[in-house]
Amino acid sequence: MKTLILGSMLCCIPTLALAQESMHMHHDMPMQASDDGTKPKPADYHSPAKPTPEGQQIRKYAVDDEGAPQENFDVVSMHDNEPFFQVIADRLEYRNNGDNEVVLWDADAWYGADYNKLYLESEGEWNTNGTTESAQLEVFWNHTITTYWDTQLGLRHDFKPEQSRSFLAAGVQGMAPYVFEVDATAYVSEDGDPSAVLELERDFYFTQRIALQPRMETEFAFTDVPEYNVGAGFTNIEAGLRLRYEISRKFAPYVGVSWEQALGESKHMIETAGEDSSNTAFVAGMKLWF
Repeated sequence: MKTLILGSMLCCIPTLALAQESMHMHHDMPMQASDDGTKPKPADYHSPAKPTPEGQQIRKYAVDDEGAPQENFDVVSMHDNEPFFQVIADRLEYRNNGDNEVVLWDADAWYGADYNKLYLESEGEWNTNGTTESAQLEVFWNHTITTYWDTQLGLRHDFKPEQSRSFLAAGVQGMAPYVFEVDATAYVSEDGDPSAVLELERDFYFTQRIALQPRMETEFAFTDVPEYNVGAGFTNIEAGLRLRYEISRKFAPYVGVSWEQALGESKHMIETAGEDSSNTAFVAGMKLWF
């Protein structure tokens, strides 16, 4: 037992000696005075480095200011409701019924934005003998009311036939179900005579370039206007069938046939005046726009 105790004491002597030496070394180390009056710090003490200065801030959000895309990376240019224009010639055609040769034009032009446009429409026939058989011009304010329909309000002026006259005009145009293009307009002449015109057409595509277009137009008069061979009721009907080839969407030649027939009291007035109340003609022409 004594031997065990003596061995343990001998083992502790080196440990005590090392601890005492460490205390002396720490006590003998020179101290560094503290500037703020706190407890002195060892001579090898180093203060922490100053924080790194802040760099340029990185923008993490978009600013909706006008400028180049690289300056406003979140801004997408939208050409919304900007004014545009278009000129469309639906029918520029030569007609031959065996007796007469006629050149017909039916063209529109418009300028405006998505909801409001200025519309110009012209239609007429010129005989190859040098006379103008009919000519009219319509000016409309066109306003979009739904995705496929517009209202129109304006004036129409007939230069031919007979003496010229003017009309107040109001109507609608658009796309009916089953892709029928509809143009319905009511008129009141300067003499107070009301009438209405309805136009319907549709394109049937057999290929990407070949299309067959049936077209129908009819007019209704609410009163008799004998000086113009117009009787109350349906005055006439025109039906046509045109087969066109679209060299491009902007240029498409076509061939077809057109049939016109006067109706009712108007037919009687025309025949009494010694004119034909019916006409069937071969047509060849082109449709174009820009």
